[in-house]
Amino acid sequence: MAASELYTKYARVWIPDPEEVWKSAELLKDYKPGDKVLQLRLEEGKDLEYSLDPKTKELPPLRNPDILVGENDLTALSYLHEPAVLHNLKVRFIDSKLIYTYCGIVLVAINPYEQLPIYGEDIINAYSGQNMGDMDPHIFAVAEEAYKQMARDERNQSIIVSGESGAGKTVSAKYAMRYFATVSGSASEANVEEKVLASNPIMESIGNAKTTRNDNSSRFGKYIEIGFDKRYRIIGANMRTYLLEKSRVVFQAEEERNYHIFYQLCASAALPEFKTLRLGNANYFHYTKQGGSPVIDGVDDAKEMVNTRQACTLLGISDSYQMGIFRILAGILHLGNVEFASRDSDSCTVPPKHEPLTIFCDLMGVEYEEMAHWLCHRKLATATETYIKPISKLHAINARDALAKHIYANLFNWIVDHVNKALHATVKQHSFIGVLDIYGFETFEINSFEQFCINYANEKLQQQFNMHVFKLEQEEYMKEQIPWTLIDFYDNQPCINLIEAKMGVLDLLDEECKMPKGSDDSWAQKLYNTHLNKCALFEKPRMSNKAFIIKHFADKVEYQCEGFLEKNKDTVYEEQIRVLKSSKFKLLPELFQDEEKVLSPTSAAPSGRVPLTRMPVKPAKARPGQASKEHKKTVGLQFRNSLHLLMETLNATTPHYVRCIKPNDFKFPFTFDEKRAVQQLRACGVLETIRISAAGFPSRWTYQEFFSRYRVLMKQRDVLGDRKQTCKNVLEKLIQDKDKYQFGKTKIFFRAGQVAYLEKIRADKLRAACIRIQKTIRGWLMRKKYMRMRKAAITIQRHVRGYQARCYAKFLRRTRAAITIQKFQRMYVVRKRYQCMRDATIALQALLRGYMVRNRYQMMLREHKSVVIQKHVRGWLARRRYGRTLRAIVYLQCCYRRMMAKRELKKLKIEARSVERYKKLHIGLENKIMQLQRKIDEQNKEYKSLLEKMNSLEVTYTTETEKLRSDVERLRLSEEEARNATNRVLSLQEEIAKLRRELHQTQAEKKSIEERADKYKHETEQLVSELKEQNSLLKTEKEELNRRIHDQAREITESMERKLVEETKQLELDLNDERLRYQNLLNEFSRLEERYDDLKDEMNLMVSIPKPGHKRTDSTHSSNESEYTFSSEITEAEDLPLRMEEPSEKKAALDMSLFLKLQKRVSELEQEKQSLQDELDRKEEQALRAKAKEEERPPIRGAELEYESLKRQELESENKKLKNELNELQKALTETRAPEVTAPGAPAYRVLLDQLTSVSEELEVRKEEVLILRSQLVSQKEAIQPKHTMTDATILLEDVQKMKDKGEIAQAYIGLKETNRQSPQDCHMLNEDGELWLAYEGLKQANRLLESQLQSQRKSHENELESLRGEIQSLKEENNRQQQLLAQNLQLPPEARIEASLQHEITRLTNENLDLMEQLEKQDKTVRKLKKQLKVFAKKIGELEVGQMENISPGQIIDEPIRPVNIPRKEKDFQGMLEYKKEDEQKLVKNLILELKPRGVAVNLIPGLPAYILFMCVRHADYLNDDQKVRSLLTSTINGIKKVLKKRGDDFETVSFWLSNTCRFLHCLKQYSGEEGFMKHNTPRQNEHCLTNFDLAEYRQVLSDLAIQIYQQLVRVLENILQPMIVSGMLEHETIQGVSGVKPTGLRKRTSSIADEGTYTLDSIIRQLNSFHSVMCQHGMDPELIKQVVKQMFYIIGAVTLNNLLLRKDMCSWSKGMQIRYNVSQLEEWLRDKNLMNSGAKETLEPLIQAAQLLQVKKKTDEDAEAICSMCNALTTAQIVKVLNLYTPVNEFEERVLVSFIRTIQVRLRDRKDSPQLLMDAKHIFPVTFPFNPSSLALETIQIPASLGLGFISRV
Repeated sequence: MAASELYTKYARVWIPDPEEVWKSAELLKDYKPGDKVLQLRLEEGKDLEYSLDPKTKELPPLRNPDILVGENDLTALSYLHEPAVLHNLKVRFIDSKLIYTYCGIVLVAINPYEQLPIYGEDIINAYSGQNMGDMDPHIFAVAEEAYKQMARDERNQSIIVSGESGAGKTVSAKYAMRYFATVSGSASEANVEEKVLASNPIMESIGNAKTTRNDNSSRFGKYIEIGFDKRYRIIGANMRTYLLEKSRVVFQAEEERNYHIFYQLCASAALPEFKTLRLGNANYFHYTKQGGSPVIDGVDDAKEMVNTRQACTLLGISDSYQMGIFRILAGILHLGNVEFASRDSDSCTVPPKHEPLTIFCDLMGVEYEEMAHWLCHRKLATATETYIKPISKLHAINARDALAKHIYANLFNWIVDHVNKALHATVKQHSFIGVLDIYGFETFEINSFEQFCINYANEKLQQQFNMHVFKLEQEEYMKEQIPWTLIDFYDNQPCINLIEAKMGVLDLLDEECKMPKGSDDSWAQKLYNTHLNKCALFEKPRMSNKAFIIKHFADKVEYQCEGFLEKNKDTVYEEQIRVLKSSKFKLLPELFQDEEKVLSPTSAAPSGRVPLTRMPVKPAKARPGQASKEHKKTVGLQFRNSLHLLMETLNATTPHYVRCIKPNDFKFPFTFDEKRAVQQLRACGVLETIRISAAGFPSRWTYQEFFSRYRVLMKQRDVLGDRKQTCKNVLEKLIQDKDKYQFGKTKIFFRAGQVAYLEKIRADKLRAACIRIQKTIRGWLMRKKYMRMRKAAITIQRHVRGYQARCYAKFLRRTRAAITIQKFQRMYVVRKRYQCMRDATIALQALLRGYMVRNRYQMMLREHKSVVIQKHVRGWLARRRYGRTLRAIVYLQCCYRRMMAKRELKKLKIEARSVERYKKLHIGLENKIMQLQRKIDEQNKEYKSLLEKMNSLEVTYTTETEKLRSDVERLRLSEEEARNATNRVLSLQEEIAKLRRELHQTQAEKKSIEERADKYKHETEQLVSELKEQNSLLKTEKEELNRRIHDQAREITESMERKLVEETKQLELDLNDERLRYQNLLNEFSRLEERYDDLKDEMNLMVSIPKPGHKRTDSTHSSNESEYTFSSEITEAEDLPLRMEEPSEKKAALDMSLFLKLQKRVSELEQEKQSLQDELDRKEEQALRAKAKEEERPPIRGAELEYESLKRQELESENKKLKNELNELQKALTETRAPEVTAPGAPAYRVLLDQLTSVSEELEVRKEEVLILRSQLVSQKEAIQPKHTMTDATILLEDVQKMKDKGEIAQAYIGLKETNRQSPQDCHMLNEDGELWLAYEGLKQANRLLESQLQSQRKSHENELESLRGEIQSLKEENNRQQQLLAQNLQLPPEARIEASLQHEITRLTNENLDLMEQLEKQDKTVRKLKKQLKVFAKKIGELEVGQMENISPGQIIDEPIRPVNIPRKEKDFQGMLEYKKEDEQKLVKNLILELKPRGVAVNLIPGLPAYILFMCVRHADYLNDDQKVRSLLTSTINGIKKVLKKRGDDFETVSFWLSNTCRFLHCLKQYSGEEGFMKHNTPRQNEHCLTNFDLAEYRQVLSDLAIQIYQQLVRVLENILQPMIVSGMLEHETIQGVSGVKPTGLRKRTSSIADEGTYTLDSIIRQLNSFHSVMCQHGMDPELIKQVVKQMFYIIGAVTLNNLLLRKDMCSWSKGMQIRYNVSQLEEWLRDKNLMNSGAKETLEPLIQAAQLLQVKKKTDEDAEAICSMCNALTTAQIVKVLNLYTPVNEFEERVLVSFIRTIQVRLRDRKDSPQLLMDAKHIFPVTFPFNPSSLALETIQIPASLGLGFISRV
């Protein structure tokens, strides 16, 4: 199919975008060849026209189907190109929160800038042993692949971690090393990974610095080789460093810093030990202030200095060496402050007594004058003589900086060497895995020599990567026999040749450095002349003549030539180095001592980043005379040699690639910057891998997978028996172009895009099928709906018509009745209307007639009144007319008179204007003037008189003023008196007012009292009435309260019952937790017990380390088969001695518990010692008493006493031997342990020494006891006389009292009777009455009894000594562990140490309390037991005393043989006991336990027969009252069962068989113990069989512990059997075929889900469950115990399935949820068939069921979120979010989960308090209980089969 045919309408493509790099768009119409533009619509809805390139006419890349987006492997994508890769990474990183993605053989790791819970030990266990493609991408998967290939292919491996600064390279390398340390374990040296990680602080301090991109940027690369032995366990490590950026020591760019160590020193300058360094602030030194940023936010340099010093201590660098390092570093800082003064242009000098140089010389221990001289001069040597030449100031500064860089580089090398010494392995290295942590391609605005070296190294690494990828592709094609066609991939060999070949950049640079007057400009011109226009990869910038451009594989980089020559020369004057070598400071010459030897890459000192290797893979041979030239090698040459050695190392290993991506430059968590990401993808080679894959056949399917996926495209006739031929036939029909695919041996190879085309055809076919199915179903549904509607309509019509007919008939009847009613009604109405009309007419006529008469009367009355009104009106009108006429006449008169007055006035005016008038007026004015003159004269007179009066008034005024002044004084005095009087008046008035107020107040109070009295009286009356009312109300309330009290009592009773039930449940949970802890401790104890047994066997090999061996599990199986060794199976015998030497922090808790147990055991030993001391005192008293009474006896028992003497000597020698062993152990302990832990003053040493001393004292007491007994027997031998025989009966009585139990007393009694039965003839041969012979025989018998007693004591003594020896050994081991724990605690900080000590003290007190309680219970049991035995002893002793008194009589002695005693015998009636001899005990254990095969002989036995036989033997020993026999039999039984389980502990049938028999034995001990609680279900006959003499409660506890251990071993066995089946059967296998098709996969193929041969299915799991169940039922295991085993099995199945589901993205789909639910339903059906639904097994599958439901439910709305939160109550929040993030559609019809929906879920589950752990604990074992299950089987009816070989025992 042509590619252009895929560009149809609605097809989605990627188009370039300046912001997002690539943007998705959709075609609006089909593309036709020849079209110049594409009609597109962006995702935001905007339409645009995309113009095609007219030259290439290249179409935009197509977008992959949605079901392929988010795949684990980028090579699984159908379209392999840059936008698809970028989009897939973004979806996984942002939406699914997945930081790892495969890209073929490369693991792409994106830094999340957030701590993720995906690196725990449970995750490591999940990835261990798995194929790389079976689990989701992870750094652990890459590490497991490297580890597996190293073990399988016997080839060294390398993990190459690269990326930008801050991309997470160091963290990835650290997790890879942690994985190796966890899955492999350490062989001889513990915690290698911790030591490597402990080197990080010091390596970061001396090799990391702040840059503009990263605050903690590694300015060097490192290659760590982790060494493994032949068993592939870690034995050591080695670190090589590369490319140290030495120029940073003397120069830092803006906003950057020097190496951290300098700032740490400056921050710690105030410390007392640093006073001699004379340091100061970082801004004081030239080498630390250039960047202008001496402080990093959030970093405390002083604290980092403490961490650095602690790391140095852990790595073995002593304090003196540390101070030496700091002296050198401080000297470098002071050297940077040395200044030079110019004499002239060619010379300079150091100022006299220059302080920085003085400090430098003091610190370095060199002469000031000599260093000052050689800083300003240099030596030139010619063939004949030597010249000393001064140098300019610039050259002096450069020489100073070069010296500082050289010192720092050598110090760096020295530290790396010491780190390697600390990590060096003592055992020979068999293989290694190297982890290369190196930065990637770099390009900045200004690129210099450092970037050139880095990019040159990346070119070499990229070439190796390309060749490896190309090689893998070629191998894959050749393996599948695909025709090999040359794939055109980018080969960067031309670029490498441009750099390193002859006349290349480095060659020309070295040549220019050799020139006397070489410069950067001349070198640039040589480059232009040599390569410009001749090499396509070399260019010249347009605007510069001092730069050049190289086209690297990732991008074009412009390098500035300035500084290249100086950095390449890295000139260090030999005279300065010679001065430093002559230093009195010891460390300084050490740094330069290797320069005289052959220079390895370790000592190379480039100006850029120093290439450092500790040792090359193939070291070159040294040649004579080469040492003088090695120092003159240029940095470029050294760097090239170092790089070649690195490439040789990598080429000699199998590489694995991890590319770290920095998602953004701001360190925001889960933020993806497309531009930055695509830059790094282009630079790290990921896109090149994609391009190489896309150039060939990137999509690869197995025939079975192809058939399963595209079966829908085949017709039935196309399906053949041969899958390969079927696929060929189908492909030829589907894809016409045969070049688009190839058929291999096992796979089909497709070109890029063909899988998408097949997916499109498949989706179209499925869509057409869906449409057809929908059409048919919808038609059927509509027809069914129509028929249902038609039938319903007919039914409705029938009922409606009947209803209508009934209604019509009813209507007719009602109509007839209505007419009749209407007739009578109308008649009544008409009659009524007529009567009303008639009455109304008559009334109207009467009213009308009255109205007419009244109207006529009114009319007549109005006429009369009108006449009267007219009369008055007419008179008023006449009068008004007369008045009007009169007023008119008067008006006329007034008008006339006015006219006449006007005329008169006119005349007068005319007269006034005449002369005479004026004269008359003048006469009047003169008169007036005269009058005014007179008036003025009168006023003058008055003025004079007034002036006189005024003068007189002035005189009187002055007199009056004086008088008034005297009056004022008098008034002032009177005023003061008045004021005083006024004050007195005011005070009196106030008193009067106060009295008035009091009076008013008194009156008011009186009034208020009267009012209150009235009110009180009223209230009292009202209260009485209210009380009467309340009394009645209270009576009713009383009755109501009584009723409520009864109700509340009932509610309280119910609530108390509920609380009781809840508390009971809580107590049950607490009991289960306590039981679980106890059983875990028991499991640990059993494991330590096995270790103890193995260590006893390996005691002689403690000094030498055994040669390790390794057996690697199959890679297709999970490594969880072993709980302790993960994916390595290491034998305990070889591994355990090594584990004793490991001070592992993980075992700290275990060591503490063991130490508490040791304390308990020591207290028990002290008690036993005290009891033995008491017994010894008692025996001494008895011996002295016997000695006093036997002094005169003749030595007639010489042979027996000699025998006893020999026995005592043997015991004495044994005691001496044990004492010597104790001394040797004490000496070895003192010599072998660390001095700081086992010092004489150490607490652990004192504890162990006290314990050993007490044991030694006890042995001394034993020795003294033996000596006393020996002397006693010797004295007895000398003092025995024949005359004292039976005369002193107290001797025999004392011997009887010495006998411990009734068995010995009975034996002595029988012996005496046999002695008394001797013939009288023999007796008379000695004397008359035979007394002497009787006495002799009695003494002989007593001697024998003493001998037997002493032998039993010796055996018990030996047993006790053996137990003490074992206890001493265990004490030694536990003390070693405790010392390691104490040593680790001493390294903790003070707060943690205090907390640990408090926790230890609390635990100790708790255990002591528990021990005391246990001892109290044991003592109570012992008291009850002794009381019971005392009664039996008293009865027996009474009978024996009576028999003894009878035997003393002589007549009775003689007559007794004549009358023999008849012993009555019952009829043969078996008592349910089995008798065996003491010497047959081992044979019994061997035949019944050790050699019994459950699958052979035991299959036909009665269930639990061995337990019944053992119990019947115990019953017989109890019947005989032989405690030694009981103890021996029970001990041998328990040890025998342990031996069988240790030997055949991996056989399920064996473990199940002995678990069943152990439980049955335990039930028998309970059933026949005689305790009432266990006798309820016994028959009377069974009650007769109860134990009578011994209380075996303690042994019941021991057997219960043994049963717990067997149960835990059974769980481990079935877990190992089920583990390989679970994932394949529950997840991968398609139980419902066709539901979930196989999605396209990438290079990392997953395990096929098709049931091939050898693949486990669900049926395999069910068959295995049936097998387990049938075996347990066949062995007669208790039903309750079977339920617990089944519950544990189902928990393992659910936990393993859920854990794998959470780690596999391809399993999280809707169809897989259906498969899981179906599989779970099959398991539930199995439980129902076996009647085990009430076992609690179904509840253990609840998390898995809810996870499957979560995959299937709707996940869109808030209601869906609420439903999920309420449904998934058995899943944690982390698990729910993980499943939602991993949910992946398999088909196009499914939809992805939106990120917003996941956020909603997180918000809703925010308050839920659950564990943050992601995975379930698959190793968890539920606490087991053994409910009492009595047997109805009668013991006397049990027959012993001959097949058991137990003919030596007999039924009793």
